[in-house]
Amino acid sequence: MTALPVYRWRLAPDGLATRRQLRARGLRPGGQPVAAQLERPRRRRGPLVAYLYRVDLAKPVRPMTPGRTAALKAAMTARRTCPVCRRDAGYCIPPTLGMCVPCAYPDHQNSAPHR
Repeated sequence: MTALPVYRWRLAPDGLATRRQLRARGLRPGGQPVAAQLERPRRRRGPLVAYLYRVDLAKPVRPMTPGRTAALKAAMTARRTCPVCRRDAGYCIPPTLGMCVPCAYPDHQNSAPHR
């Protein structure tokens, strides 16, 4: 197994991009292996690492189909629905609470009313 080339932050050669950079161009890695690694130094911890992919091997992002759109909408609705009061909270329920804020803190006087 060969070691990945490691580049410093902002010094990667042209032709390599992170997942986010590929997505901004309407591309995806498409199953290709990681081509290189990007490291951004930090003061008190280890460096931040990002993987780089070859742009010439990237494939176009798959288009959204009606089925995928419906599945995404159902998933987001489930994340917004409080399991206790069964109402749409208007935001994604935090996993740390597991319920909407008014249900989590019913005695709090300044809690926002249900929508």
